[in-house]
Amino acid sequence: MELPPTIGFEKQDRVAIVTIDRPDALNALTKEMLGGLDAAFAEFDADDDLWVAILTARGERAFCTGMDLKEAIPLLTSGDEMGYEDSTKRQFSDVFKPIIAAVNGHCIAGGMEMLAGTDLRVAAEHATFGLGEVRWGLIPSGGSHIRFPRQIPWALAMELLLIGEPIDAQRAYEVGLVNRVVPADQLMPTALDLAARICKNGPLAVRTSKQIAVRSLGLEPGFVLEKALAAKVLASDDAKEGPRAFAEKRKPKFTGC
Repeated sequence: MELPPTIGFEKQDRVAIVTIDRPDALNALTKEMLGGLDAAFAEFDADDDLWVAILTARGERAFCTGMDLKEAIPLLTSGDEMGYEDSTKRQFSDVFKPIIAAVNGHCIAGGMEMLAGTDLRVAAEHATFGLGEVRWGLIPSGGSHIRFPRQIPWALAMELLLIGEPIDAQRAYEVGLVNRVVPADQLMPTALDLAARICKNGPLAVRTSKQIAVRSLGLEPGFVLEKALAAKVLASDDAKEGPRAFAEKRKPKFTGC
């Protein structure tokens, strides 16, 4: 398996640790990195000796701040699928081994969409969580509309989706978005402890439990709907104006077209 240098993959006994490694860019994702993440988790899923994965990132400022706008916006507004050619799938939606997220900082936009595909979540005390796409005339089309209303209270999911302002780690814990909030230096030890506790259990039972839980949600039709409606937004003038305003550090002038 050959991965880009911005995606790390290591094994510790039964645990795979996948690390987003672009801290100078707040761990923003490129299309190459998305492909690397897919490859890393395909390797994890296919290896019978690996029972749990931990997804984390390098540095202390950000877990992931979403797609690198310089690359993503031209692709998205031109109709590029950005890795979701199968409209019934989203990140990790067909991985039935447990995935633990160790959130070391800002988890926003595409970072939140990845978080939605994980099972247990540990956050550093300074971590933040948000979906700010609507502020720039875009929408998070990686499954957030389908997953988050099922994972946290409806009103908070709508607040994140419609207002676009982030919440802190304590608030995320209070509403059940994360399992633990810990000091930054305890983030990986806590995630590894959770992984070890899972690994004490029967691996077939664990995988089957997750598969039943995920498949019983019936997410696929929602993913298809999200993709179809998102295409209209991404083709709009607002979807071009928002990122342009972001790049120019000004307020966007939306027209609703």
